[in-house]
Amino acid sequence: MSRPITLFTGQWADLPFEEVARLAGEWGYDGLEIACWGDHIDVSRWDDEEYVQSRLDILERNGLKVWTISNHLAGQAVCDDPIDARHRDILNDRVWGDGDPEGVRQRAAEELKDTARFAAKLGVKTVTGFTGSSIWKAVAMFPPASDEWIAAGYQDFADRFHPILDVFEEVGVRFALEVHPSEIAYDYWTAKATLDAIGHRKSFGINFDPSHFMWQQLDPVAFVLDFADRIFHVHVKESVTNLDGRNGVLGSHLPWANPRRGWTFVSTGHGEVPWEPVFRALNFIGYTGPTSVEWEDAGMDRLQGAPEAIAFVRKLNAITPPAATFDAAFSTK
Repeated sequence: MSRPITLFTGQWADLPFEEVARLAGEWGYDGLEIACWGDHIDVSRWDDEEYVQSRLDILERNGLKVWTISNHLAGQAVCDDPIDARHRDILNDRVWGDGDPEGVRQRAAEELKDTARFAAKLGVKTVTGFTGSSIWKAVAMFPPASDEWIAAGYQDFADRFHPILDVFEEVGVRFALEVHPSEIAYDYWTAKATLDAIGHRKSFGINFDPSHFMWQQLDPVAFVLDFADRIFHVHVKESVTNLDGRNGVLGSHLPWANPRRGWTFVSTGHGEVPWEPVFRALNFIGYTGPTSVEWEDAGMDRLQGAPEAIAFVRKLNAITPPAATFDAAFSTK
């Protein structure tokens, strides 16, 4: 299948956008999934034609295109409760403001709306990101959370995201939620509940990232098949589990590089995701969008991991369905 291979710039936002584009172009990427932090994109400048064009010019100089932009960080603050020092660390001053929690949520929502507007100016049809969640804190099930309390969390998400999606639809852009711990959708059943809560709006879908499925013991192939019409974007990211009887799946508050963690992220091609069955499933559902490499690995330098991933993903993308089934040759008619 001819799918573009892009590099997600979220883990590269400490470098100037021009430098990341140069590296990705030299490595052979087709384009970038551009993060809206660092100096990569400032979404508040969506109506500054010169600034928008400067992003496109940098891509063109390096032989790259853009199909998707990301605003995971602002999206995280839309529904999160509590809003605390962790959010101060990831949000820009414009969204954080005076730190009042509800003010932060409302400003984060406006930031996502501007992200849709910026995407439209770039000619981009998909924004990837997070939603945050007011009920993730109840995942451990104690103190007990009633059905009504959980339902109120999904309603809070819907109430906050419907106005955001109104703007997305107005400018012709879709939002792809990365199903991920700490989001309103973090596994199979919460993804279903989230789509129900938002009324299955056509502008709301999924950024499929199977690295989060492995430690939860979810089947990524089944997920692709069952959510076929909602797979708007794909992250090629890896994880490994290390469950030896002492290490737990919740991570034990240990840093990524600590071998006592029960799971961790690793560079593309070094993990446990069953990529060939996943890509065959993507072929089956007719997914032709970007396959975006998201480098995360506490044990491998990104300057090694990112270029190495290109050959790995190209090989997967080369799996092409035949023009006719293999048993068609048996037919005598």
